[in-house]
Amino acid sequence: MKFENLKLGMCDSISKTITGKDVDSFAEISLDTNPIHLNEEYASKTIFKKRIAHGILTTGLISAVLGTKLPGEGAIYLSQDIKFLAPVYLNDTITATVKIIELNEEKRKVTVSTICTNQEGKEVLSGKAILLQKF
Repeated sequence: MKFENLKLGMCDSISKTITGKDVDSFAEISLDTNPIHLNEEYASKTIFKKRIAHGILTTGLISAVLGTKLPGEGAIYLSQDIKFLAPVYLNDTITATVKIIELNEEKRKVTVSTICTNQEGKEVLSGKAILLQKF
């Protein structure tokens, strides 16, 4: 979307169910093979009691919204502040939502709030991202 068409308060989201295959593939790509993500027996002995998804895998859903929906094509990710609030378990459906909270016309920067919630509406991640919108 062109910078000129962006407005404060604009919001968009994307949802995905996080599967065991997603977590396994992410571990292979990222090289993060922490057994909390991959080994059910190991995970059962932790505070989570079962496997959890990588936090950065969840953050990737935010990137998907930013790059494909809002602001979309032409967005360049500059920074992301993240707070991980709750675990994401296998087969949780996560909705990543971004909302424009600041526009800097001179520098063509867009600041958005970033929130991920699970299927129960519980926030699992929150933060803020800054993007450069070149188009």
